[in-house]
Amino acid sequence: MDKEFIKALKELEDEKGIEAEVVFEALEKALIKAYERNYDDHANVVVQINRDTGETLVSALKEVVEKVEEPVREISLEDARELSQNISLGEELAVVVKPKNFGRIAAQTARNIVIQTLRDEERKVIYNELKDKEKEAITGNIQRVDNGNYYVDLGRIEGIIPIGEQIPTENLKPGDRVKLFVKEVKEGNRGPQVILSRTAEDLVTRMFELEVPEITDGVVEIYNIAREAGSRSKIAVFTRDEDIDPVGACVGYQGQRIQVIVEELAGEKIDVIIYDKDPVVFLSNALSPSDVTGVFTNQREKMARIIVPEDQLSLAIGKEGQNVRLAAKLTGWKIDIKGDVNYLEAIEAEEMDIEFDGEVEFLESIDADIPEKTLEKWEELKAPKKKEKAAEEDDRKSLEEMAKELEDGKDSEEAIEFEELEETEEINDLEFDLSEGLDSLKELAEELEDEEESS
Repeated sequence: MDKEFIKALKELEDEKGIEAEVVFEALEKALIKAYERNYDDHANVVVQINRDTGETLVSALKEVVEKVEEPVREISLEDARELSQNISLGEELAVVVKPKNFGRIAAQTARNIVIQTLRDEERKVIYNELKDKEKEAITGNIQRVDNGNYYVDLGRIEGIIPIGEQIPTENLKPGDRVKLFVKEVKEGNRGPQVILSRTAEDLVTRMFELEVPEITDGVVEIYNIAREAGSRSKIAVFTRDEDIDPVGACVGYQGQRIQVIVEELAGEKIDVIIYDKDPVVFLSNALSPSDVTGVFTNQREKMARIIVPEDQLSLAIGKEGQNVRLAAKLTGWKIDIKGDVNYLEAIEAEEMDIEFDGEVEFLESIDADIPEKTLEKWEELKAPKKKEKAAEEDDRKSLEEMAKELEDGKDSEEAIEFEELEETEEINDLEFDLSEGLDSLKELAEELEDEEESS
């Protein structure tokens, strides 16, 4: 290696940000392996490269002994003293060796090391770039299909859409340009591995963030999303700005915004609904596009019985139960749907019990004939709930009273502290007055003494 090589390393450091010292260290290790591979003499060698001149020095480490039995690894004390005066028995001495043709081997090794270092550094840069995009949406071109997996051109690297992350109804072809969710970026032996998804719920979220400025600005917020990729999604949104229609903002003028997302997701239907803190309202909204007649809840169990018009029962349930399944996932509640006619008939025929808050009031509002036994059962069921509610109310009151007592105690302590402070101030004032009185008496005594002396 010569000065040109050193110069090239410096340029590499400036242009690519690859430290020359990293290359030198890697090269020294590689040259040791190259020596061991090309020179079968079992010598224990070290390689040092001069950082300024590029000169390569190969040394064999030998143990200093009285009698040499293994010349490759040992050196006599006499010979060692010729190289180093202060060497002693048992110490190790580096003896310079000049293996034949090692310069050519070093040059080839250096070339390979630099190429490998460049590759490793490029992989590192790509990995860091993609790692920053993890859990984000990106665009890529389908490059090829192999064993059911899609391989995507992401520019300087290839990503993969495994079978489990593909939309079942979608048939992509090489050259297709698609939106993808970066599910995971991990380091591999051949460079970064990028796992992409077309089925992730977060893909829909990111696309709404891209297409709806009100979401980007934080005016409209996404509460939750439930998705069955390629078929249907439900997204719950809300806003704190009374002048903004969150659903209208997401749908866009004449449906332009949401249509872009639907087309990108292979025609997947998307229901945009309004989130509400009141679970009754939220559950009712979640069953869109079906109308809802009544929502009855069990807050503790997060279960709900929802009544819909009989002619909309199939719409509320959805094909193969999809609509109610997505509504349950979106809200986090277990949902039992009943058609209003069958529900009323079942209640009146004692084929169904009243189990949820709000049912009795609803049935009474429509003048339903509620059997006495059904009401009795409900009262029995409600009794433990009343006790629990009463106990909760007592606990709440106890806590409030405790808080008040603590506050009163705090006020009393402050009053005592204030009184103590006042007493302290009074004592201080008294001490001040006594001090002034003593000073006056002293002055008077001094005056009397002066008068006696003068008389």
